[in-house]
Amino acid sequence: MSRVQLALNVPDLEASIAFYSKLFGAEPAKRRPGYANFSLASPPLKLVLIEGEPGRETRLDHLGVEVDSTEEVTGATTRLQDAGLATFEENDTTCCYALQDKVWVHGPGKEPWEVYVVKADADGMGGSAVPDGGACCGT
Repeated sequence: MSRVQLALNVPDLEASIAFYSKLFGAEPAKRRPGYANFSLASPPLKLVLIEGEPGRETRLDHLGVEVDSTEEVTGATTRLQDAGLATFEENDTTCCYALQDKVWVHGPGKEPWEVYVVKADADGMGGSAVPDGGACCGT
């Protein structure tokens, strides 16, 4: 099962968790310091909340597609490259409290997209390098 990921930097993590719990009728699947995610079956969505700066508006951190295997990430990499898109691959990287394999591309508005698989839980937030010098997960 794959699902779309939406990662947001939010100014008030607790208020955002309360809001999205009410919106989706579900509690976070994972909570860590400065971080929470909702793994929803309906709609199929991975909503990631990353604590940002107090007083700042919520903003997009990155977008993604979560897949079930490294082979699916490899297949997506080949498909994206064959389509002429610039890709950036990361394997065995820690990001958002998870060990992941992933590939990055950018949309026409420079929005970062990742296709990724979660291989294991991780103790630290980590931070994944985004092509063009950025980083996901608020790092």
